[in-house]
Amino acid sequence: MSKRIRIFTEEDVAKHSSPDSCWVTRNGKVYDVTRFLADHPGGDDFILHYAGRDIGAVMKDPEEHEHSDSAYDMLDEFFIGRVCVGENIVSEDWEATDDFEPEETDTTADFERNQFLDLRQPLLMQVLQANFTKAYYLQQVHQPRHLVDSPRLFGQWYLEIFTRTAWYVVPTVWLPIAGYLFVRSLVQFSLGPNSLPLFTADPSAPLRAALAGRIVPGAFAKAVPCFFLGNFVWTLLEYIFHRFLFHLDKLLPDHPAALTFHFLMHGIHHYLPMDRLRLVMPPVLFMFLSYPMTVLAHTVFPPAIANGVISGAFVFYVLYDCMHYALHHTKLPAYVREMKRYHLAHHYKNFDLGFGVTSKIWDYVFNTVLVV
Repeated sequence: MSKRIRIFTEEDVAKHSSPDSCWVTRNGKVYDVTRFLADHPGGDDFILHYAGRDIGAVMKDPEEHEHSDSAYDMLDEFFIGRVCVGENIVSEDWEATDDFEPEETDTTADFERNQFLDLRQPLLMQVLQANFTKAYYLQQVHQPRHLVDSPRLFGQWYLEIFTRTAWYVVPTVWLPIAGYLFVRSLVQFSLGPNSLPLFTADPSAPLRAALAGRIVPGAFAKAVPCFFLGNFVWTLLEYIFHRFLFHLDKLLPDHPAALTFHFLMHGIHHYLPMDRLRLVMPPVLFMFLSYPMTVLAHTVFPPAIANGVISGAFVFYVLYDCMHYALHHTKLPAYVREMKRYHLAHHYKNFDLGFGVTSKIWDYVFNTVLVV
């Protein structure tokens, strides 16, 4: 893909208003005139007075000094990019309705108008070879688009298939794993914490013990509370992941690699929130996200407790991802309809609030409730 002209926001330009870095704009173009300050015939104070702002009107003002054609030609030597305002689709006035359906995006007009991502082409390399700043990326990635069919992330089909996940893949993969871990917890509570070999050494050991009837009834009294603790822990992890990992917008470095990481983690979901095949987490991605948490659980708790807690967390993760899909696409009972309105408001009204998906509990605790 050929490199396009660099795109800045007005906020980007406004930051460069000092003798060390002086930018100005004219007719939507951005100029870095820092090197020209000392050579300006009217002195550097005149330019610095307008640093970080548009100079189109003042350059034509006869009361100040009407500039010649050669002055405009000279200004072109300092051209570094364009300032783009872009569309604002997210609005505090947005109202959540039960029958909400977004309009399909005109891909050609969208790209010509916003100069962000071309939805007709694979998206990943466009972000990786980004010509826009972090500020413009964050402004645009939080403005939802909608296509009937999922746009491509990769050009190659053998990579693209790993980016699309149907909702039923999540319970198919993770519920058996959660069930296995719960059985492992029951066996360890029954026979002792060191009664089972490592999973890598003999993965079927807890299943053989269960089938042999070696699980004692008292083990359930210990494993079930651990399972419920895992349910509770997941509700907090859901909030933490969503708010502090998926929305680490302000902490992102202004670098294409960082923007690509953000886009793959969660940015694409805000950019295309109704994409049916990118609403639940691909199993490989959740495996990487959950690994540190499972290590922490085994560090903090004995094996039997840790496996029970992880099992409960995984079951609630499945509930979370399936509910997330339902919030975007399914006719729902009353409580879930309310959470649907709440979650869609996070996309279309204010993406800095309303991080809860399965409940608002932690939004109330951390004062991030979104009024719908």
